[in-house]
Amino acid sequence: MSVQQLTAPAALVDADVDAAQLVRDIEQYLAARTRTTAHPLVTKTTAELIAEALGTEVPAAVPALELPGRMLRILPDWVLRFPIARHRHGGARHITVAEHLELTALVIGRYGWAQGTHRTTSGRRCILGAQAVLYRLGIGDESTVAAAGQRLQAVLAARGCTLTYAKWNDIPGRTQDDVLALIRTAARTV
Repeated sequence: MSVQQLTAPAALVDADVDAAQLVRDIEQYLAARTRTTAHPLVTKTTAELIAEALGTEVPAAVPALELPGRMLRILPDWVLRFPIARHRHGGARHITVAEHLELTALVIGRYGWAQGTHRTTSGRRCILGAQAVLYRLGIGDESTVAAAGQRLQAVLAARGCTLTYAKWNDIPGRTQDDVLALIRTAARTV
């Protein structure tokens, strides 16, 4: 996927999504992913130690993402690149590829899913369009987006599909559940 694909102009969208909520959700997601331990030499979190002692699994962190809303949803996506928008929405953040994929799924879950376009007038997003929201806000960088795309392609290749994930997204009969399952599988793939 090229940066040009992520920065292509898009149609206007609904103004009913709250931008502050997107920021809060991103902050919650990233805070949940931060390792906090009682001592610097301890490498496991308290939750991991308890789960290990009880022989249970550590529950996966639920991604939290505050998506741009209202005015930013009406304006073209390139506005998300402005420093004031990026700063307000937590830009210039390093995230892992798995986190990028989980947040991409969250964007699609919150905005809705689209086929044949990066973004609809109602704000629904395809996979590339959801990745573009994160990239433009500075949540991750080009290498994160590229590595996420490679993971998505690897999952499709393992399933015997030779299409790009952008073309796979647009196959007639594809559903939002199919797309979210692909993204979440790629997030769990190492």
